[in-house]
Amino acid sequence: MRLDEFLTRVRDLSEYHSDDEAEQVSRAVLWVIASRVDPAEAAALAARLPAPLDDVLRPERGRPESFGRAEFLRRVAQQTGARPRTAEWDTGAVLATLAEAVPREQVDRLLAQLPADCADLLGGPGGAARRP
Repeated sequence: MRLDEFLTRVRDLSEYHSDDEAEQVSRAVLWVIASRVDPAEAAALAARLPAPLDDVLRPERGRPESFGRAEFLRRVAQQTGARPRTAEWDTGAVLATLAEAVPREQVDRLLAQLPADCADLLGGPGGAARRP
């Protein structure tokens, strides 16, 4: 998926008005993913994403951290300056777009490393989170 396609999809799902906003949110969510998943998995995801989004997943952060959905969303909110509910919608938009951009087996590996209760954000049971 090209950068413009990725950002347009995130923008549409998050109901933002610009690609800049969509890129900021995308970078924040990918940054939190990079701190939660195994570095090899982060690198595999980076290989499937367009620049400059791929760079967010590449920094060496050592061992992945273990935290749940609430902390995942808190970290996204902290990165974006959003309220927790907005961070949830934004995370859903980025993860749903990511799920469209990478092969299903890679999505399954990512899901296995994210908090168990984040599946709905990836478009799993209940679908991707959307703004009301």
